[in-house]
Amino acid sequence: MRYVIIGAGAVGGTIGVRLEQADRDVTVVARGAHLDAIRERGLTLRQPDGDVTARLAAVDGPGDLPLPADTVLVLTVKSQDTEGALAAWVDAPVAGGGTAGERLPLLTAQNGVANERAALRLFADVHAVCVWLPATHLDPGVVVANGHPHPGMLHLGRYPGGADDTDRAIAADLTAAGFVAPVREDVLRWKYGKLLSNLGNGLQALLGQDIPDALAERVRAEGVATLAAARIPHTSPDEERAERGDLVQQRPVDGADRSGGSTWQSLARGAGSTEVDHLNGEIALLGRLHGVPTPANVAVQRAVRRAVRERIAAGAFPLAELEKMIA
Repeated sequence: MRYVIIGAGAVGGTIGVRLEQADRDVTVVARGAHLDAIRERGLTLRQPDGDVTARLAAVDGPGDLPLPADTVLVLTVKSQDTEGALAAWVDAPVAGGGTAGERLPLLTAQNGVANERAALRLFADVHAVCVWLPATHLDPGVVVANGHPHPGMLHLGRYPGGADDTDRAIAADLTAAGFVAPVREDVLRWKYGKLLSNLGNGLQALLGQDIPDALAERVRAEGVATLAAARIPHTSPDEERAERGDLVQQRPVDGADRSGGSTWQSLARGAGSTEVDHLNGEIALLGRLHGVPTPANVAVQRAVRRAVRERIAAGAFPLAELEKMIA
């Protein structure tokens, strides 16, 4: 199989470099200074046990040539960029006839649970991935991956359910690249469990590491209540800890711990948008659909959007202001 990684940031960059190191055919999709750096110097993956630099093929879009029929598209952009990425790739021609949307498998290796439904509107063969992969992308051409002894755990399965030979073949390649890659017929249950964990991403982006326990617990409790009201199954923290065990731990890279999660990184880079409306916003949506109040999650959405507009630094939002917004 050939892999096109659409979004060479923290997750996509780690997956792309590791697959290339395992002698798989990999092309990464990037933009701006990051794309220029990859083309000029390669993509450097900094890890607890040393750095590697991969000279990957790097593009900014599908191009004019047909994609090989054995291509797998791996979507790793942030959820707010999903619509544009899908539109860019769905009609790309495939060797032998047809389009990517008709013929190629698409993996959604992203936070949140809205990407799969959006993808299925355009792509006939969608596979969901629950991503546990502690990595950071702040500088062009560089990704820092703190996972050890494995860089990450990637549960995968078909959307909306089940699993097939494509999942198993991709899992074999990911395993060869050093990942833990279980194939799950209930992969969405794992993604909803991960969603509950990701509700803290916005809090971290706003407040840094010093998040009051009561606030974090309230944000998660609203999420649990909405999933219960919607009758959506999800994994528990105990089940997730047992699954990861010692397989994926966070270790320092060059003496430094991981700076922050995906939403924190978007603020730190000044990316101009975050995925908060697809994380805390998913809970707000379910709450409105099922009559469950979610004031803390709505406040986190509003505060992160304000931080983006006003260019408030990651971790610098006033706690008192956030508490006022919740109240």
